[in-house]
Amino acid sequence: MARSTASINRLTTARRRRWAEWIAEKAIMMTAMVAIISIILIFLFVGRKAMPVFTNERIRQTANVKEFFTRNGQSPDGKPAFVWQPISERPKYSFIPLIVGTFKATVVAMLVAAPLALLGAIYTTEYAPRRLREYIKPAIELLAGVPSVVLGFFALVVMASWIQKVFYFEMRLNAVVAGVALGLSIIPVVYTVAEDTLAAVPRALREASLALGATRAQTLLRVILPAALPGIFAGVILGFGRAIGETMIVLMASGNAAIVSWNLADSIRTMAATIAAELAEVVYGSAHYHTLFAIGALLFIVTFVINFIGDLIVSRLNARMRGGAE
Repeated sequence: MARSTASINRLTTARRRRWAEWIAEKAIMMTAMVAIISIILIFLFVGRKAMPVFTNERIRQTANVKEFFTRNGQSPDGKPAFVWQPISERPKYSFIPLIVGTFKATVVAMLVAAPLALLGAIYTTEYAPRRLREYIKPAIELLAGVPSVVLGFFALVVMASWIQKVFYFEMRLNAVVAGVALGLSIIPVVYTVAEDTLAAVPRALREASLALGATRAQTLLRVILPAALPGIFAGVILGFGRAIGETMIVLMASGNAAIVSWNLADSIRTMAATIAAELAEVVYGSAHYHTLFAIGALLFIVTFVINFIGDLIVSRLNARMRGGAE
């Protein structure tokens, strides 16, 4: 009788575990589906608002879609130029100044953030004492919790004046100021992914390299970094995507001048900052309104393409690492 009772209890416990696992599996699946559906709905909403720029004849003629990526105005010296001037007798909606400004700010941000984050991750995992390591990582990750508007305000009030004095820039707010402040916001993203990836490299690889006579620097450069390269690259791609879509920092610290110039000392205007600055005051249903949504759709597509290409590169790096290991 005791054995039969114990058997029944075991069966009951096993059934409860199976039900718990089934519920957990379905809950995880539903959470993933909600995330995917949300992204699709956002894209559909932005795309639907941007579609009149291409389908509505009145809006299409006002926005002049052909001029989105062509010269549509004149520079002060009379030469043809790309112009973003939505409020005028003849509105001009060239995306080129906004794309160039976004690219400049993002490049400066990555040049600042990627080396600092990677070197910080290397020091944390390979050289820092254990007690110090427990303070370094939370401190850097705490930077991710600082609101972007605070970083933008710091760049506007403090960083802009300091950088102008050091580099003798003519314009106080420019691509360098916006890029450096933007780099501060993405350091935690790149650092966290890189640090986790470096820490995940098997300790046996380090010990084997040191046992063969390699120095710590040689082990780092020839063993650890190649093994962690896919994860490090993934972190850089995440930071790049975050930098492209950042709004408040570039809105406050870039100067908001839609200028096509490769000089980093010139003011810039990004796609995300343009949407944030103009969408609240634009006339609903106008060509300007739908053009701003077209910028949002373009920004969405660019981010998606960058992440997709990054995933392909990471997959190839992982495949190459597995092939080399075999």
